Amino acid sequence: MVNVLTIPSFSDNYIWLIKDSQSQHCIVVDPGDATPVLEMIESQNLILDAILITHKHYDHIDGVAQLLSALGEDINVFSKNKLFPESTQVVEGQSIHCFEDRFVLQVMEVPGHTLDHIAFYNNELLFCGDTLFSGGCGRVFEGTHTQMFDALCRLRELDNDTKVYCAHEYTISNLTFALAIEPKNNALITYMKAVAKKRQQGLASIPTSIGVEKQINPFFRCDQDELINHLQNQLAKPLQSGLDTFTALRTHKDNF
Repeated sequence: MVNVLTIPSFSDNYIWLIKDSQSQHCIVVDPGDATPVLEMIESQNLILDAILITHKHYDHIDGVAQLLSALGEDINVFSKNKLFPESTQVVEGQSIHCFEDRFVLQVMEVPGHTLDHIAFYNNELLFCGDTLFSGGCGRVFEGTHTQMFDALCRLRELDNDTKVYCAHEYTISNLTFALAIEPKNNALITYMKAVAKKRQQGLASIPTSIGVEKQINPFFRCDQDELINHLQNQLAKPLQSGLDTFTALRTHKDNF
């Protein structure tokens, strides 16, 4: 068992600290800023074992060097590419064993947002960086729309109860777009109200779950007739496949 602690950073990033329930050991995911991580580690007297990196963007990696300098360069750094001298490169299907094998994560390669993007997951948790957001998905920067669509299709196959820990608090803006695409989606309307209440209280909207995203996230719903018809009417062009729908949807979101 682990506890996942939320560390807000910058204006809307989340760094995730995964704490072993049977010890003071922990790992962190995407530490773009070392300061809040060090503050939590020091305040709770934690021992950092490893750093997991989903992709190379600065707001996910800029705290790594400072963490290694402050806490010891023998800390494992896992990433797809060798972003640091200390990096251990990982590939699709590889297992990362933590906390004396009490906690194991698998690696999934999910290029699209960047070509080096990976996700870390097990039957209960998903750390997906900027590939999947609540109500949305990441922009396609380095990869192709086909790669991003394929990545989302793979994530969509995870168990409905899998908790989704993405790296940004983009939920309200994502849901605003989603409602423009599916204005009659009752699950989406209800979710928007719940998220708005959380944000008004200063609470994070994350984690979400795969099951929730299937109901409210347009990028998980490219096979839904109502969404396809509404998008075709908005864009005044036919959509022939799930990939067509995703590509049109992502392009439309880029300019929303």
